[in-house]
Parts: sequence; C-alpha cells; structure tokens
Amino acid sequence: MTGQDRIQALAEHGVEIHAFPESWTALAADVLHGLSSTPKTLPPKWFYDARGSELFDEICDLPEYYPTRTEAALLADVGARIAAEVPAAEVIELGSGSSTKTPLLLDPLRDAGVLRRYVPVDVSAAAIQGAIPALTARYPGVEIDARICDFTTDLCDLPAPTGAPRIVAFLGSTIGNLQPVEVQAFLAQVRPLLGPHDALLLGTDLVKDVAVLEPAYDDAAGVTAAFNRNVLAVINRELQADFVLDAFDHDAAWNPVLERIEIRLRSVCDQVVRIRALGLEVTFQAGESILTEISRKFRRGGIERAYAQAGLGLRSWFQDPSAWYALSLASIRD
Repeated sequence: MTGQDRIQALAEHGVEIHAFPESWTALAADVLHGLSSTPKTLPPKWFYDARGSELFDEICDLPEYYPTRTEAALLADVGARIAAEVPAAEVIELGSGSSTKTPLLLDPLRDAGVLRRYVPVDVSAAAIQGAIPALTARYPGVEIDARICDFTTDLCDLPAPTGAPRIVAFLGSTIGNLQPVEVQAFLAQVRPLLGPHDALLLGTDLVKDVAVLEPAYDDAAGVTAAFNRNVLAVINRELQADFVLDAFDHDAAWNPVLERIEIRLRSVCDQVVRIRALGLEVTFQAGESILTEISRKFRRGGIERAYAQAGLGLRSWFQDPSAWYALSLASIRD
C-alpha cells in the first residue's frame, strides 16, 4: 500500500487528514546528501515505513529496551497530575507513531471532561493508519485530526493556539535523536504552538550506566539490528537501490564525551552500491560506516537550559524512582 493509498484509507475512515506531499521527496534529498558526505549519515526518520514501525514496536517489548516501559510507567503514575496542571482540550502529539502510550495522557483528560481534540503527527502514514481505529473507538466524540508530515520541518502547518488549553506532547525521548542545534531549532518551532495556558510535555531519557544503555540498542535477539538495516530496505524500494542488507553490520556504542548512543551500519567488505533513482554510486570500504541514529541522554540542567534558550520555562519535572527517565512540562516564559 502506497502512502497515498494509506491517506485515502484514513479519509474513508472519517479522519480528517492533512498531508504534505512536498515532504515525500525528502528521502531522496536526505540520501543524496547523507551518502555523499564524509562521514556518511542517514536520518533515523526513514526507519519508519510499515515494517520499520512493526520492528520498533517489537523493540519496545524487548527486555533490554527500558525507555518505553519506563516512560509508560511514569506517565501512568503522573498522568492525572499533568491533566490537573494543564486541563487540555487539545493534545498535539509529535511523532505519535502507533500511539500506544497516548491513552495514558488522554484518559485523564477525557475523565476530567475536558478533552475535545487529538492531533497525531507522524511521518509514517502506516503507523497513523494502524492507530486510528482503536483511538476513535476509545474516544467517541473526540475529534481526531491526523497530520502526516515531518514534525521536524512542518510544524508551521499545525493549528495555531485557540485559547483553550493545549498540550503539545513529544514523548519517547525522540528529542534525543536531534543534535543540540537541532533541538534549539525544534523548540523554536514549538514555541508558536503554545499559548499562555498551554504546555510542552517532553519525554527525555537520562544519563545512566553504560551497562544498561548499550544493550538497549543492541539486543540479543537482533531486533534492533533488523530495525537499523530497514533503512536500507526503504532506500532499495523507494529509490531503486541495490543495498545488500547482510553486507552491513549493526553497531551501537556509548559516546561518554557527548553522552549519547551512536548507531551505525558498518560495511563488512569493500563494495559499491547503486541508487538508480538518483543516478548515484556509493563506494564503501570495509569497516566504513553510516551513522543512522544518535540517542542523546540528558540531565535536568541541560533540559532547563534548552528551554530557556527557546523562551520557555520549566514548570514541572517528573522522573521515575531509578532516575532513568524524565517527563517535563514547559510553558512560555512570562
């Protein structure tokens, strides 16, 4: 099923769809730029076709992968407190994916009688399509306004504040995939979405022992490796490339200086990959890598500084008992 087919299926389900076709050409631009650079890179957003979304859901259930269950437990614990602090009529969720944790935030708002609208935003039409039926059944009377777009570039197209309280949620520590300068650019885009009664709800993974961190991104069953290689399958399909997936090893390692996990695909041999849609040949030497993802880990002080630089102020901080993960609320500074 193509992206256009998925959008049509959602529309037929009665969900209002706002898609931005111009963003669909971004894969070609990212591949051309990233694989022509030194060192080679690819953005992690291209993991998430239908198969990539399935693999990520599997990752979230792995015993080694603590972030999802830790965030979910924390959100279950403090969701009612968040709803009391920001009685939002509208929730915009950036990078909503399959919306598996979303009810932990939406349920307290629904139970308080304030929730009127939910806006899931994701680059994957397949992920949104999979989530919508359960959401519409669980929240009758709540408007579901799906937005299929790249939330790192298309936030200006999201609805402006209406005056009713709103929460802009960015969960899963997805902000850890962004470089510091990209975090500032992202927060600068979020700020116009917030009115005086609104808040950003941000999930952040915290710095912890490397013995916990590295297995979370290199599990014994090899699911994370398959997820990493899936970006090559996406390029093969969408850009008529001839990557041999098994010719690249999965590599995930902690960088203690930058306090981040760095995930790479490392060529196991000398090889040339042809990307016919771009008229491009990419040469790899044995051991040469593609940086496909970073996962930065945070400290509270760094989050507060990032908020301040964007004209936001920290209003509430919640973390789990092990101090592995944090949720924070931020609003426009007075």
